[in-house]
Amino acid sequence: MSATTSTRPGRLSRPGSPARAGLRSAPRPDRKKKSRHVYNLVGLVALVVMAFPVYWLVVSALRPNHEIRSYDQTLWPSSITFDNFKRAIDQPNFGTAIQSSLIICVTAVVGAMLLSTIAAFAIGRFHFTGRKAFMITLLVIQLLPPTAMLIPIYIQLNGLGALNEYWGVIVIYLVSALPFATWMIRGFVINIPKELEESAMVDGCSRMGAFWRVIFPLLAPGLAAASIFSLINAWNEYLLAYVVLQDNDKYTLNVWLMNFTTSRGVDYGALMAASTLIALPVVVFFMLVQKKMASGLTSGAVKG
Repeated sequence: MSATTSTRPGRLSRPGSPARAGLRSAPRPDRKKKSRHVYNLVGLVALVVMAFPVYWLVVSALRPNHEIRSYDQTLWPSSITFDNFKRAIDQPNFGTAIQSSLIICVTAVVGAMLLSTIAAFAIGRFHFTGRKAFMITLLVIQLLPPTAMLIPIYIQLNGLGALNEYWGVIVIYLVSALPFATWMIRGFVINIPKELEESAMVDGCSRMGAFWRVIFPLLAPGLAAASIFSLINAWNEYLLAYVVLQDNDKYTLNVWLMNFTTSRGVDYGALMAASTLIALPVVVFFMLVQKKMASGLTSGAVKG
């Protein structure tokens, strides 16, 4: 007969044992539910705080002008009018401002995506001298706001004859978007297996052919995320475009908004309506690429 006694099946563990301590430390379901409600409440408050300025912008665009200037403001207008949008559209140079913004922003974003994709591929696939220093330089440049370098940029553009030219603003926006886009797309490049590229090269593709046919389509989430951020920065930028562009028929939409401020006062209704119209293209573009952008913000940061 064995000297050790076996524990009977179904016998409870002694007080103070690890199993009993583990049961005590397990959170109760009601605590989990309470914490979830607190998080939901905090998220709801944050949503209201962020969405209220947008709501007030749209509501103000639909208010009559006398109600906007009134001291008694309500969350919903007493009457809805589209006269503000009509005055905004009838403002001089509205069409040319749209044309200028589209030419500058689309060209800058497309050029930035092409250059940053090639740079991210080189950083993610090749090991060369100064690679880490180059990556650190990208981060440092990203920390510097372009407005802090406004005077050197103005002097350089003046020497190149780029003042009051579209391509001068395009270069500024393109260069400003390159560091962030390169760093983000690099995260996707290093997550793509090299075997895919090597298989394409075995099948007869050159390195660039394998890149454009195999690697580039897999970078769609990263390109979507980087392009929306680059488009927002370029579309909403005001100061650099105001300094570089000097003719009214070349102003971008954000600079064109100055027309609603005159010596007789500010036409707040038309200004709110014009601001709502300006925000629509970015919102539409975001809705088109939101799925790829959401996956891009997470999958690009898994490795590297």
